[in-house]
Amino acid sequence: MSDTAAGPREIVDLADHHLTLLGTAHVSQASADEVSELIRSGEFDAVAIELCASRHQSLVQPDAMAKLDLFQVLKQGKAGMVAASLALGAFQQRVAEQSGIEPGAEMRAAVKETTRAGLPLYLIDREIGVTLKRIYQNVPWYKRFSLISGLLGSVLSRQKVSSEEIEKLKQGDVLESTFAEFAEQSQTLYEPLITERDRYMALKLIEELPDGGARRVLVVIGAGHLKGMKAHLETLDQQRPPLDAVMQERANLESAAPRSRWWKAIPWVIVALVLTGFAIGFSRDTAFGWSLVGEWVLINGSFSALGALIALGHPLTILAAFFGAPLTSLNPTIGVGFVTAGVELYLRRPTVGDFSKLRSDVSHWRGWWRNRVARTLLVFLLSSVGSAIATWVAGLRIAGQLLG
Repeated sequence: MSDTAAGPREIVDLADHHLTLLGTAHVSQASADEVSELIRSGEFDAVAIELCASRHQSLVQPDAMAKLDLFQVLKQGKAGMVAASLALGAFQQRVAEQSGIEPGAEMRAAVKETTRAGLPLYLIDREIGVTLKRIYQNVPWYKRFSLISGLLGSVLSRQKVSSEEIEKLKQGDVLESTFAEFAEQSQTLYEPLITERDRYMALKLIEELPDGGARRVLVVIGAGHLKGMKAHLETLDQQRPPLDAVMQERANLESAAPRSRWWKAIPWVIVALVLTGFAIGFSRDTAFGWSLVGEWVLINGSFSALGALIALGHPLTILAAFFGAPLTSLNPTIGVGFVTAGVELYLRRPTVGDFSKLRSDVSHWRGWWRNRVARTLLVFLLSSVGSAIATWVAGLRIAGQLLG
């Protein structure tokens, strides 16, 4: 392999282990070939890769999505995380289609060659769902809509990505400068997406490395994590924290950030204010009180129903959104999305084919509406967003009439 084809590397020597950190592009045949060649060289006793357990399962068992229990996803409040994961996968698939290279080619090569060589394989990345949740929680509430719309835009966009631009991702300086600019623009996104994962992967690798054996380890990571992960590994080597401290810090980075009591109280405060507004309206005049209730029902129901309509939900799902949103928005323990998605799921039960084709369908924007699983997720998300917007709109209108 020529030097020009080699990806950026860093060497880290710990007390008992020699680590070769290889920076790769996640969509690059050159990176995949390099990973295969390095593992076949026989230089390494183990391989660590930038994958979590769920992404590794998707890689080795592409039909795993067919076993998805959609009702449990909705019940556990994971619909947004699943939809975001699918959207990210769809973007990666779009790039792969245009470059002619399979998504995660270098990770797939690492898994294949490691299995063939009979070497230990360490999965060192944080679960993607946790990372997405921490990104969402790290962004101020007033910026979350732009975050969601940007993710949606990555799915709907059909802009071409040249192979030259993809190959440039192998150059550490280009990638680092890109991340530096990104960090200046949005540090709240950079922290959980890059910095935390650099630290997490370093901790997980220290935790995984055994006392004996596996002296020479190849660590396959995206080029953007190369510099940060090396720095964390060297710091950990100098500090030599006990293993239980390493495990505790990793666990802290693995859990979603807890909400403050104040944030948890907001929905209940909104409900109390709306009900107080109704009470004041009825105390002034019964007809006025009913007009406030009518506005609440009309605005909240219409916005949520519009969301279900945009998602191309079943007519009865749209009706469920209209009548359910005014009630569920006054009960923070249940969201209208759970109601509408449940109705959609009952009326248009996904087939085995919908589950098996889910990942390929969502790689094209039309597939989100054609595939029944994806459409149910859209119904959940868009009806919920509609109700959330309507709660503020209706609440402000009611306040305006009471104070006017």
